[in-house]
Amino acid sequence: MSTLSITAHTDDGGTVHIHCLGEIDSGTSPDLREAISGLVAAGHPRMIKVDLASVTFMDSVGIGALVSCYHTAAASGVRLIVSNPTHYVHRLLYVSGLLGLFGSPARPPQLDPEPVR
Repeated sequence: MSTLSITAHTDDGGTVHIHCLGEIDSGTSPDLREAISGLVAAGHPRMIKVDLASVTFMDSVGIGALVSCYHTAAASGVRLIVSNPTHYVHRLLYVSGLLGLFGSPARPPQLDPEPVR
């Protein structure tokens, strides 16, 4: 069973930072959708940054959830961007053609170097 932990905080500039830890897939994507739609309904954040640095797995349903969250935010005039995608998530967004939609960098994050033995 997959798990996803979502935490959020708002900075002084009105940007909501969402940190995801775990997997975004068919079992957990409703949690992400609910978190984003709840933020948009509760107020009008200037921007939502979804930090994916701790996402260990994402499938096509997870990608669909991110796209849904993007549209939910955009319908209320809120910009949603993805930050710190892991190499794996960056590759998924690249292959699916969604890097630009989420404001992600075109270059993948650096892989951690192999430990010297």
